[in-house]
Amino acid sequence: MNIRPKEKMKKLIFLSLLTIGFLSCNNTTSKGKDGLKKEAVTAKKQLPLLQLGCYSFNGNNNTIILEITNLRNGVNGDLTYIFEGKDNRSGTLIGKVTGDKLFGEYTFMSEGVESIREVAFLIKDGQLIEGYGELNENGTAFVAKSNLEFTSTMPLTKTECDD
Repeated sequence: MNIRPKEKMKKLIFLSLLTIGFLSCNNTTSKGKDGLKKEAVTAKKQLPLLQLGCYSFNGNNNTIILEITNLRNGVNGDLTYIFEGKDNRSGTLIGKVTGDKLFGEYTFMSEGVESIREVAFLIKDGQLIEGYGELNENGTAFVAKSNLEFTSTMPLTKTECDD
């Protein structure tokens, strides 16, 4: 059985078009106006790591409350620590989310004195777990953010805010 050259050419063209069509269906990137490859938009939207509202811990006669009031251009909120046997600290948090961590500057009043220190929280499973590590000489900033330990026994959980 001999196949004529025209039929061979038709089969070759058909197979080429089929292959090109198959390959283009599996392509997950496209080029934008700038000519750079961009990932295809997925149909599923990711939930934000942080939400407006309150996160709190209440146990062992200790309370921590973080109320996130703004998530535009960073994270703004009010942070309060009420520890048994210690003076209460209440102030503002201004920070930003980097990956799965919230880093911020906490400005607070304690014993009538305004202080500022760096705070860090790991955002995991809907909770905020405070990070601890070596501080600079002034006790206001972490020496190395990469060496923080997020092992708090007081995780903050999303709750309703008390008005």
